[in-house]
Amino acid sequence: MPEFRVINSLHDIEKQQWDVCFPGEVENYDYLLAIEESALAGFSFRYLTAWQGSTLQSGTPMFVTDYSLDTTLQGVGRKLTSRIKNAFPKLLTTKLACLGSPCTEQGAIGFHPRLNEQEKNDLLVEMFAYFETYAAAQACPLLAAKDIPEPFQHRFSKQFQAARFSTCPGMPTAWLDIDFTSIDEYLGRLSFSARKDMRRKLRSFHRLHIEYKIDIKGVLPEIMTLYYDTRNRSEWQFEELTPGYFQGVLAHMPERSFCTLYYAEDQLLAANLLIHDGRTLIDKFFCMNGERGRQHNLYFLSWFTNIGYCLERGLTRYQSGQAYYENKLRLGSRLTRNTIYFKHRNFFAQGLLRFAAPLLSADDTLKKSA
Repeated sequence: MPEFRVINSLHDIEKQQWDVCFPGEVENYDYLLAIEESALAGFSFRYLTAWQGSTLQSGTPMFVTDYSLDTTLQGVGRKLTSRIKNAFPKLLTTKLACLGSPCTEQGAIGFHPRLNEQEKNDLLVEMFAYFETYAAAQACPLLAAKDIPEPFQHRFSKQFQAARFSTCPGMPTAWLDIDFTSIDEYLGRLSFSARKDMRRKLRSFHRLHIEYKIDIKGVLPEIMTLYYDTRNRSEWQFEELTPGYFQGVLAHMPERSFCTLYYAEDQLLAANLLIHDGRTLIDKFFCMNGERGRQHNLYFLSWFTNIGYCLERGLTRYQSGQAYYENKLRLGSRLTRNTIYFKHRNFFAQGLLRFAAPLLSADDTLKKSA
């Protein structure tokens, strides 16, 4: 029988033991450790693990936080709940225990490669039961598994159903296969209108100075100003990144991460944090000066800069993160659906959440593009 443990720090798990359960995962041990050490306000990071003796059989990152139920709302819905929260500050907030991480693209539950499919199925059932017991001990009425990708859902849907999780759509993952040999070939695959628009925007490159950095200490205050400028323009906010996050990712992943800086007339207008594993490049965060960045078409120029990086170094996939799907689809990306699984320990509250789930969907763009 496996022994389940909730580990308080990834330092207490050997890197090799963890990573062997997540083959091909770009957001591996080093990235998760950077998140843990970044001191994100309001989050307690944990790791749900299963052991056979001294061997890690399965693991997943998890966190505990006070969660506002209107986090994913936008527009009119957000305005309405803001008024409710002003009158009753704690009404829409509950303590949440969640499998996954606030800073990863998808939820990941890893298994030791020697386990067969039936053993994984059985282990997952036991893991969910242990997770619910742990959540109760932590006084968390709400449980969730964040952004479980479609392939994992297909394999283990029965286990989620057996644990009586309900679902709502999460933020899909956008990705582009780099199966072309040049920017011109890539442009040739876009629609006529998109190709014409991109060629016009690419003329802005001559006004920019671009630097790749793995040490950003000297410009970190400027990057954080751009980060808050970008964050304040977004309606959808969950975690608030810290200087320690940006520095930590670069420090823990010195061969697999970098920050691209975009200057115009010696002013830093945008910064882009990226990680990779030699095959896949993941855009972790792009922040820019809203007004001047748009004038220079920086969102689109960063897109082509990242594709150029993949071409130069032989990377075969560009994963451009979550949100802003309309532009990403226009530029040839495909989407992998992610699902949020949730369960309230109170039967009546669970019924209300299931009813409200369509309203709490993280993003409407996928519905429009489906």
